[in-house]
Parts: sequence; C-alpha cells; structure tokens
Amino acid sequence: MSRILPCSLQIFLLISLIARSQTLARPVPSFKANCAELYKAGNTSSGVYSIDPDGLGAFDVYCDQSTAGGGWTVIQRRLDGSVNFNRSWCNYKHGFGNMSGEYWLGLDKINRLTWRTKNKLRVDLELRGKQKVHHPYAEYDLFVVESELKNYSLTIGEMSTGDAKNSFTCNHHAEFSTIDKDDTNCTKTFGAWWFPKNSSTCACGYSNLNGNYHDDQMNGIRWDTWGEVPEAPFTKAEMKIKPDCPGK
Repeated sequence: MSRILPCSLQIFLLISLIARSQTLARPVPSFKANCAELYKAGNTSSGVYSIDPDGLGAFDVYCDQSTAGGGWTVIQRRLDGSVNFNRSWCNYKHGFGNMSGEYWLGLDKINRLTWRTKNKLRVDLELRGKQKVHHPYAEYDLFVVESELKNYSLTIGEMSTGDAKNSFTCNHHAEFSTIDKDDTNCTKTFGAWWFPKNSSTCACGYSNLNGNYHDDQMNGIRWDTWGEVPEAPFTKAEMKIKPDCPGK
C-alpha cells in the first residue's frame, strides 16, 4: 500500500529539488590558462588576474601585459628588498610575497604552468650605474619545471635574444635547492635556486635571482655573465613566462 507523504515534507522536497537543479544549471566560472590567453581576450592592462592552466583549480598571478608584446605570467619579482627570499622548501613550494611587489609564485604553480605547454622565459634586470640605469634582459626558447617528485628539476632551452648574456649555462636539469634541502652546498652563500650538482666546472653556476637583495653581484642577486658594471648590485629582477602558441 502506497504511503502519502505529509504536505510539509512534499513542499520541502520540492524546494530542495528546485534548488539542486538551479545549482547544477549555474555556469561554472571560466578561467584562462595563462596571461597570454588573457591578453588575447582583451585584458591588456598589467595587473593581478586569476588563471587555471590545467583545470585543477584557479590561482592568482601577476600579468605583465606591456613588455615585449605582453602576455607574460610573472613567476618571480625583486624590487626593493622588502620580502625575505631566504626561505624554506615549503615556502618555495607554495609561494610567498605580494603580487603587487616582491614575490615568488610557487614551484607547484610554476610546474602546472609549464608541464604540458611549451613556454619561453624572459629575465628582466635593472642595475643603476654611476652614469645611467641599465636594463639588460635575456629570453630563452624553453622553460620547464618538473614536479616535486623530481625536486622541481629545471629544463632550460637556448638563449634566443637579449643583451644580458647567458647565465643559465650550468642550470639545465639542475634540481631546486633551499636552505633546508640542499645537496649542493650553495644555498648558504647564494640562497635558493637551481644549482648544478657535482659539477667540477660550474660550482654554483652563474646565476641566482633569489639571492640577498642588499648584497653585491657576487653574493646577492646574480647574473654573472653581464659584467658591464660589476661593482653595482642589481636593483630589480623579474622572471616571466609565455607560451609559444597561446590558446583562445
């Protein structure tokens, strides 16, 4: 024998069904995969945007939409020494700082941006000499950061353009090192970076853009192959990536 539900329960179930159908019908927010896609979609102002490179969840990035055609996702920036970059593995894994100022995006996020899309890397530097301010830069045709299972190993391509010269010659396939996870004995002096391991010719390499901001070029922010004003420290450093073929 069928049982008739109380009127109040019928109304409750009806309201619940309507609410569920409205939730299912609500459009899922759509995020672009990177700053280049945002630029193509008309977001041509530099600033903080939300992106989702692989469908695993959105996160915020700073987009440089003015340098070299725009579309650059900034993964690291040094401006004034206001943020301490001498940090632990977990800090570098997740990211830290302020996207409107100095920050490190986070190795997990950089991996998500680079593991399935071919990206190029641009390094922008600033140095104040006695007579003028210098702005050397370097672009590389490939930049990939592996997952944590491979210690965020770096794949770096050939330098394609720029006047900063190539300071990444020793870093191809290097694993990331921090003060609390270091097999290279380089982080105590130079800070966290992709340092070559067991190299008789490269030692700790020729670059580290995460070094102590207030030190000189030898021990602070390093880009050793650009040596026009060796006595002055770098005042700005920025790493940014852009896919070769942005999507829609």
